[in-house]
Amino acid sequence: METQPDGRVRYWVFIKELDKYLRVITLEDGETVHNAFPDRDFEAGGES
Repeated sequence: METQPDGRVRYWVFIKELDKYLRVITLEDGETVHNAFPDRDFEAGGES
């Protein structure tokens, strides 16, 4: 989880079926989804 400067929140979750991490960006409330997409640059244990 990471908070962006604009207050939106980034989450990453590994999707086994895709063999990739999915990045989900929510609004400031942490619940309303703004965007979601496979993040091919994400490395577990680091930032994308």
